[in-house]
Amino acid sequence: MVVKITSATLIGLEAHKVDVEVDVVNSLPQVLIIGLGDTAISEAKERLRLAIKNSSYEFPRTKVVINLAPADIKKEGTAYDLAMAVGILAKENVIKNIPENTAFLGELSLDGSIRPVGGILPIVCALEELGIKKVIIPYENLKEASFTEGTQALGARSLNELVDYLNGNGELHTLKQNIDDFLELDNEYEIDFCDVKGQKSAKFALEIAAAGAHNVLMCGSPGSGKTMLSKAFVSILPKLEKSEAIELTKIYSASGLLDYNKPLISKRPFRSPHHSASAVGIIGGGTKVRPGEITLAHRGVLFLDEMVEFPRSVLEVLRQPMEDGAVTISRASQSVKFPANFILIGAMNPCPCGYLGDAKKRCTCSEYQINRYRSRLSGPLLDRIDLQINVSRLSDEELLNIKEEAEPSSVIRKRVVGARQIQLDRYKKEGILTNSELSAKLVKKYCTLDDDSKSLLKFAAAKFDLSARSYERILKLSRTLADLSQKEKIDANDISQALQYRGLGNY
Repeated sequence: MVVKITSATLIGLEAHKVDVEVDVVNSLPQVLIIGLGDTAISEAKERLRLAIKNSSYEFPRTKVVINLAPADIKKEGTAYDLAMAVGILAKENVIKNIPENTAFLGELSLDGSIRPVGGILPIVCALEELGIKKVIIPYENLKEASFTEGTQALGARSLNELVDYLNGNGELHTLKQNIDDFLELDNEYEIDFCDVKGQKSAKFALEIAAAGAHNVLMCGSPGSGKTMLSKAFVSILPKLEKSEAIELTKIYSASGLLDYNKPLISKRPFRSPHHSASAVGIIGGGTKVRPGEITLAHRGVLFLDEMVEFPRSVLEVLRQPMEDGAVTISRASQSVKFPANFILIGAMNPCPCGYLGDAKKRCTCSEYQINRYRSRLSGPLLDRIDLQINVSRLSDEELLNIKEEAEPSSVIRKRVVGARQIQLDRYKKEGILTNSELSAKLVKKYCTLDDDSKSLLKFAAAKFDLSARSYERILKLSRTLADLSQKEKIDANDISQALQYRGLGNY
């Protein structure tokens, strides 16, 4: 009789149930694993043999056939080791009882101990919807799984411990943790806004960006503070909601980037890839489809320092995710969708030498070099960036003014949180969180204008030849400016401020 053990696999961020079927054939000793497994699964033969032997159990002296069903889904990784071992031991009558609606996940060491695996949280959350009541996982993954509510997670340290539990001779470890305990921790940041001297206009622009989750491009001379401002930006963002923290933790767990000792992503991510990163590294994909930097920056910040140094092909792949808040990676055999709702912050110099428009140093670039340098950012990409600001180098007086006390991030964050709360209340029935997520239909509904505002925007649209996208983004930005001022309606002042942030200006 074939023994069936339940396990699971991750495809992108979605979990699929896998039935591990084990049977023995009266033939020469051999372990045969079928069902479209990768190299790590085929190497499980020796891990199974030695883990069972070193746990003081007898390994079958016949042919063992293991099928991972459904056979048309590619299986990857080492998480099936535990289910295969349980199936073999059940076939040999070492395990007397396998409870129903129970899944097994874990990698085996040669000594019989159970090693942690990635992707536990998204798998456990998905198995609940498939009717699985219990999931037996490695003990080190227990903290990560402790945030799930429906399916019970049990942690096992070794194969012996698991066999004793299944035979009714022992108990496995359980753990339940409250997400609020992790989110309420004092999140200290490397750089606070009070550490950044001067740059009041740039700080206000970043406050607007944080309040409405708008994209930003900063242009300025070397040493003007663009990178420091960007790193301080996360310190004014609101703390993560429970649903956002779980969503982020699933992403990092599936990517293998979750620290087992810090099982919850409690801070908004700040991702800063080098300009040598490939399009696959930014967008995601690869032979084994993995999330890219834009997904790892979900609900947080993607910072592109020296943005124009990135290959144009890499920058262009950002256009669709910036618009949709998600990216779909299609392959011949599968299509995977990853969330990518991030705030893009780009930093660049105004010209190749970096000193165009600088008050202290003369620019040595020709007009052709400047135009060629700036053309690396395409019009469609710039059209998706709501705030485009100039960051000037500090004067000697500003640089040496030690007594000046800048506004700390905690004070700015209160204003940002207030504006975000207005948006949460306004859009609670729309399924969105911020102004930047407004669709064309919702822009028409929530960004109404008075006569003065309409006249101003009509004049700007004719003078600057605004595209339909630019027009909508100006309205979204104006809506955020009104929210920061606690105003119910957008006025002409909000429109005029939004228009000022739509271009890099002249030097």
